[in-house]
Amino acid sequence: MFRISKEDTALIVIDVQEKLIPAMDPKVYERIRNNIIKLIKSFKIIGSPVLVTQQYTKGLGGTVKEITEEAGEEFFEKVTFSCCGEKAFIERLKNEGVKNLILVGMETHVCVLQTAVDLIENGFNVHVVADSVCSRAKFNWEIGLRFMEKAGAVVTVSETVLFQLLGAAGTPEFKEVSKLIK
Repeated sequence: MFRISKEDTALIVIDVQEKLIPAMDPKVYERIRNNIIKLIKSFKIIGSPVLVTQQYTKGLGGTVKEITEEAGEEFFEKVTFSCCGEKAFIERLKNEGVKNLILVGMETHVCVLQTAVDLIENGFNVHVVADSVCSRAKFNWEIGLRFMEKAGAVVTVSETVLFQLLGAAGTPEFKEVSKLIK
């Protein structure tokens, strides 16, 4: 549950969408966006999957450009708050052979939380990256993180995830990822 490896871990980018951004604290959003981009780039370097979701695209717009530039245009459309409400999402995870999921995105206390709980109930190990998720209010972010931790998720930070996946220094992947962290 606490150990992750590049062979069986996927990054899930939840609902970082155009029309949600204005509701977020600009400094918080900038920090989480930058961390999410570092994670996406790193997952691509190490060869682990990255999946993106969008909540009700018609109303909330698409995933922000900076993220689609790194993750690609493919996404899972959903109307349920939990990503697991989308049958194709769970099927994709099973087809990828992942057992550990790294969750980032927004909002911490709604879509990220409901996804985390459903994934745990489906037998996945869930890591929520505290410096890569946000809510409109800091209190909601804090309660969301505590809720997920009590439900069985590991609350972590982006650098911990990256160093766990890398496992050791001196590899070509380490050299590339370490440039992103500096």
